Amino acid sequence: MESFLPMLNAIDSFLWGVPLITLLVGTGILLTVRLSLIQVVHLPRALGLILKAKNRGAGDISSFKALCVALAATIGTGNIVGVATAVKVGGPGAIFWMWMAAFFGMATKYAEGLLAVKYRTTDERGEIAGGPMYYIRRGMGEKYRPMAGFFAAATVLVAFFGIGTFPQVNAIVDSVELSFGVPRLVTDLALTALIAAITIGGLRSIAEVASRIIPFMAVLYIVICAGIILMHIGEIPAAVALILDSAFTGTAAAGGFAGSTVMMAMQNGIARGVFSNESGLGSAPIAAAAAKTKEPAEQGLISMTGTFIDTIIICSMTGLVLVLTGAWHGDTAGAAMTGAAFSSLYGSIGGALLTVSLALFAFTTILGWNYYGERAVLYLAGVRAILPYRLVFIALIACGAFLKLEAIWVLADIVNGLMAIPNLIALIALSGIVVHETRHYLEKVRRGARMKK
Repeated sequence: MESFLPMLNAIDSFLWGVPLITLLVGTGILLTVRLSLIQVVHLPRALGLILKAKNRGAGDISSFKALCVALAATIGTGNIVGVATAVKVGGPGAIFWMWMAAFFGMATKYAEGLLAVKYRTTDERGEIAGGPMYYIRRGMGEKYRPMAGFFAAATVLVAFFGIGTFPQVNAIVDSVELSFGVPRLVTDLALTALIAAITIGGLRSIAEVASRIIPFMAVLYIVICAGIILMHIGEIPAAVALILDSAFTGTAAAGGFAGSTVMMAMQNGIARGVFSNESGLGSAPIAAAAAKTKEPAEQGLISMTGTFIDTIIICSMTGLVLVLTGAWHGDTAGAAMTGAAFSSLYGSIGGALLTVSLALFAFTTILGWNYYGERAVLYLAGVRAILPYRLVFIALIACGAFLKLEAIWVLADIVNGLMAIPNLIALIALSGIVVHETRHYLEKVRRGARMKK
């Protein structure tokens, strides 16, 4: 497989270059305009709905748990390693372009969540089934069935060979071995047993675990980063100025940093932002479809907060920590760069704090993508395929710690991009439905507010 690496790298560079980034950001801009800046105007309502949603409609889990399952998949190694990689290659300016990707991505994520609920259905067991494969087929029409199947197949491949398994398993076993000296085999066996116990229980089991771990790990990471940011509070204006200036002028070489152009900052910031929050990739709406709600737009608003939490809050804190501590122009890269920033305040325990954060982020990503892959298999082959899928997924987790073929990672990147293309086409095609549903919902909200007066 390694002999195909040059060809795969070329395909990957093309796919995640101008074409897909233009489509991703362009879709977000289109939806932002058509929805009249919904991510700004209605963000307070969206944040309030996270815990106050009525949960009265058809569905398998609460809106909060559906959000947690989506966040489980999105808050991952990208928030730590991805941000550090973007800044290492693109300079501090990459953080600004990450913000831009997230800003427009919030409108995209809103549309995904709305369409997921509007076009969801029930499977053979009476459980909710939804996501891009369903809104492509049911919203755009039966003639687009092959496109829906293509999306589902790409989702399974990403769950098996991409975000869902190998990168996360390797991140966990490597960091635990490095920080605590635990052998890779021991960590891998424990991880496999945990994943098996949780995923065999299906969505409700995954949602229950995610709803407990996600708030804890997010708060833990924010507190760790906040400690470093407060230590450098007087330097924040200069750090923000550097981020903004670098975004439009590039960054000169300094220390271990080789320098970057505006295009490098833009490409790395947008790409890593999308990798982190997954807006437009079509993964989060698979979880959103299972929410107990009567209003598609309401779940769209709740889904929108996922991008806000993942990138605007968590990725921003990582980025600020890297800039404030000066770790970005050191000789380290990836997780080691974030570890160096943590150690600037926390000393020898900085590495342990990073390991705990990384392990929790990676673990929940495995859970989230296990569910996404299962729903895609259900669409493609029915209920009978779910148990074989779970067994294969668990087996891949078990052997993931010992597989490091570079070609697999590149192939995963490609398949991940292939998920986005049919989903983005559907979002553009169904944007009129999204606008109509949004207006209908907001009018009901206004009528309800008038009646209370």
